[in-house]
Amino acid sequence: MANQNVRGWRRLIYAFGYSMAGFKVCFEAEEAFRQELFLLMFLAPLGLWLGETPIERVLLVGCLLIVLIVELLNSAIEANVDRVGMERHELSARAKDIASAAVFMSFALTVLTWGLILLPKWF
Repeated sequence: MANQNVRGWRRLIYAFGYSMAGFKVCFEAEEAFRQELFLLMFLAPLGLWLGETPIERVLLVGCLLIVLIVELLNSAIEANVDRVGMERHELSARAKDIASAAVFMSFALTVLTWGLILLPKWF
């Protein structure tokens, strides 16, 4: 592991740099991440505006952030599987499909959350 001897604030600074590098790589390489980030940029302010209580605002925006988190993990899994080999293997396909299903479930959570909070206000 890199920088094992680094402690304290320097470790946090290094960790922040690695995180930003991860965001950059995912943004550049993954179209799905860019699309979800665009949705977050549009829907997060809308969720803050439409939520009437702090809890509603956290739920509306938080589930959008969960989609991005799961997409980052999905991208990491796919990159790891592709590193092992590009040939078709049942376990590789299973790992990618399960990671993709996790992204789908995070979207389902978002739709459910937004629907349960906002639909009763309009109907």
